[in-house]
Amino acid sequence: MTIRPIQQCDRDYFIRSVDEFYHSPAVCHEIPPHNAALTFAQLMHGTPYADCLIAQDETGEPCAYLLLALTWSNEAGGLCVWLDELMVSETMRGKGIGSKMIAAAKEKYGTAARFRLEVTADNPRAAALYRLLGFDDLAYQQMVLDTPQPG
Repeated sequence: MTIRPIQQCDRDYFIRSVDEFYHSPAVCHEIPPHNAALTFAQLMHGTPYADCLIAQDETGEPCAYLLLALTWSNEAGGLCVWLDELMVSETMRGKGIGSKMIAAAKEKYGTAARFRLEVTADNPRAAALYRLLGFDDLAYQQMVLDTPQPG
């Protein structure tokens, strides 16, 4: 298995996998289908706010993605790397790919003050992995305010 930055050739895989992610127990709601294409375009233009890693299997086919959101955290005192979406293909789960993807993010952003993620109650297997990797539960209730976007 190889982990590398997302590339233009990953577009179809990324968009298909994002759709699968948002129809899984990993999330509580769906997103508009065009969001994946917008995110991919931003990643290809080199946005300073996001990054994405792709895992390839032995044949060179993509089998996982890790979308990262980069922000400053006053609370943490530095860069906060949000592990925004981690999606491993169904047939590749249980092979340590999620752990390797998180390790690659921690290596790439080794100076970050905090790594943060969200996990739903419907995804206990992922929560167990995250705890095993050293993540702690955070006692905040998250709230959002979505604003209409053009397009």
